[in-house]
This record gives sequence, structure tokens and C-alpha cells, in this order.
Amino acid sequence: MTADDLSAPLGQKASKKKRFVLPIAAPEAMMGGVGLFVVAVFVGWALFANDPFGGEPMVVVPTATSSANSDAQAARSDAPSVAGQGPNRYDGPIPGKATPLNPAPGAQTTVTIIDGTSGKRQEVEVPGPQQDIRQSATVESRLLDTSRHGAIPKIGADGVRPAEAYARAANLPAGKPDSPRIAIVIGGLGIGATNTTAALAKLPGAITLAFSPYGAGVERQVARARADGHEVLLQAPMEPFDYPDNDPGPQTLLTSLLPDQNLDRLHWLMSRFQGYVGVVSLMGARFTASERMLTPVLYEIAKRGLIYLDDGASPRSLASQIAGASGLPFAKAEVVLDAVPTPAHIDQALARLEAIARERGVAVGIATALPATVDRIAQWAKAAESRGLVLVPITAAVLKPKAG
Repeated sequence: MTADDLSAPLGQKASKKKRFVLPIAAPEAMMGGVGLFVVAVFVGWALFANDPFGGEPMVVVPTATSSANSDAQAARSDAPSVAGQGPNRYDGPIPGKATPLNPAPGAQTTVTIIDGTSGKRQEVEVPGPQQDIRQSATVESRLLDTSRHGAIPKIGADGVRPAEAYARAANLPAGKPDSPRIAIVIGGLGIGATNTTAALAKLPGAITLAFSPYGAGVERQVARARADGHEVLLQAPMEPFDYPDNDPGPQTLLTSLLPDQNLDRLHWLMSRFQGYVGVVSLMGARFTASERMLTPVLYEIAKRGLIYLDDGASPRSLASQIAGASGLPFAKAEVVLDAVPTPAHIDQALARLEAIARERGVAVGIATALPATVDRIAQWAKAAESRGLVLVPITAAVLKPKAG
């Protein structure tokens, strides 16, 4: 302790001047400046640089294009190539022109197969695409109307109805015009690819096929069926009594909707594929029992030049009465062939169908595309003619033959 400290007044201290000290060291300040400079460079590059790949590394190498591809590019381009604007856009092969990208129907294409382990190369000749199946099962544009959902059937300007245009001729035996006729409709097609393929492979063309509107590839399946000689029906889902616990699917016709709403749903169903001769109900015990709901639907089907088949599942259906009043060509299935889907019961149901045909002259049966059903009906059809029966498409059981 010094003498000055002893003589200084209590509570007072002499103030001392503090030296100015930088808050950060000089090296840290230099590093911060460098960092700010780098950030500024990147921000400026992002704002003004013309690089759509964001600086991603890339390599540019010359490539040789085939003459066919170049021809296709030049033909499909919307504008001539301009230097500095890149190559013309290629939108696909030119329709009708045979190129390596688009071989002509029936032409062969050579494909080189390389073994990934040994490197061995093998050239294989692959047949080109055959004629489009739809060309042999054409849909007539004059019989198509427009709707907000797509094309739907209509009666042609010359009065031709789709049911007549797409009908298949019945092969009646010569000299036996009064032979008992049987029409069989197989439904539930277009959803399961396996069952649909089996039905197309095993069933004769005289059997009518009914397709669901929900299948992803239903248009091509319908075209295949028609090319094989089958008449086609559209299955229209209608409200059952236990709806919605038992739901036929989207756009089901419902008694809770307004008539115009059901007609809009019917147009959606009609637009899923084309080339069918008529409509068949799917479920629908409640809907077909409602005169107020069913009447406008059947009138619309008649207006579109189609036939209507009641699946026979509901004894309360009013379809026959309403169809008669609207002039709608109509039929009702007398026998559900696979109500019990076992071979023995299916055979018994076919026997009942034969008896009805012999008694009335014509009979209609309906079934689903279950494997056992398809197998039994295919076997039965092979021997039907030998028993004096004629298997006919559904229009032969509904439409009156034209005179002359």
C-alpha cells in the first residue's frame, strides 16, 4: 500500500484512461472479408449467369443420328432449325411411314442382344407389329355423339342404330329356320386380365360378352372381342338394396340422385369404350324397381339406338314395362347359369336353358366370367348344334330380322 492510497479520500478512485482494443483480431477480420467476397460472387453468378443446369458438370460429345430419325425430326418439327437455338424437337414416328422407329406392319426388325457377362452379341429377327386390331373391329364415327365425358353412341343421320351396325349375323342352319335359339351373355369382363383372356380364347364368337367400364385396358379388350366375332354389351352398375355396403363401383346409378344426374353418370359409363350393341344391368335391384329413376335411363338408351338386357336378378324390376312403352329393344335373362358356380350346377342350369328354348323358340342365359363357368359353357357350346340348338348373339334374340 502506498502513501497516496492512505491519504486519498474514502470512496474515490482516480480514473484511468483505457486503451482502444479491436473487438476481433486482424486475421479474423481478413477471413470475414474474404468470405463476404465469395458470397457476393456466388450471388452475382446466380442472378446473371445463363446456366439452366445450375453448374452441374456436363460433357458435350458429337453423336451421329440416323437418316430416318433426322427425317422424322424434320417432318415433325413445328419450325425450321435456327442456328444457336438447338435441334428440332422429336415428337415420335410419322404415322404411316416405315422407319426403324416405326416399322411397317408385318416387317421384321433386327434386335441385337448382348450377354452382360460374356459380352457375346446375338442378332434376333423380331416380327413387326401386325395390323391394328381395331381396324378389323372399327367404330363408326357417324354413330358417335359428343358429351362432356367423351364420345357416346347415337343413331346415325341415316337412321342406322349402333345395335344394328355392330350386330353379328346369326348362323342359322340351312332348312331349319325354326331351330331353338339360345343367346348366352358372359359378364364381368374387362377387369381381371386372366379371366378376360381365357374367355376370349375359349368361347365361340356367337356368345355375347359384357364388359365392365372400369378396366384400364378395356378399349383394347373390347376391340379384340369384336374382332373375334363377339357382340359386346356395356355393363351399367345400378343401385342394389344393400348399397353402399354392396357397391357396384364408381358412377353407379342411384335412386338418391336427380334424373339428370343419373343421365350424366350414364354418359360417363357409355364413354368408356365403343362398339357395343346395348346395355346390361349390373346389380340394380333397388334402381330397377323405381319407375321414376329407371324410366329416363331406359328412354336415353333407346334414344341412343341401343338394346337393353335385364340380368334377371330382381323379380321387382320394371324394365320390361318401361322398355315396351319407350320402344326400347329389350330382353331378360331367364336363367343365371352360375348362380351356384360349380360344374354340376352350371350343367343343370344349361339344361334348363335348353328346355326353355325348345318351348319358346328362344332363350337367354347370363353368367360371369369365372373359370369354371367359361370351361363348362365352352364344352356345352361344342355339342349344342348336334342337339338341334343354335347359339346366337344377343341381338338375334332381341331385334326383329329385316324383311328382304
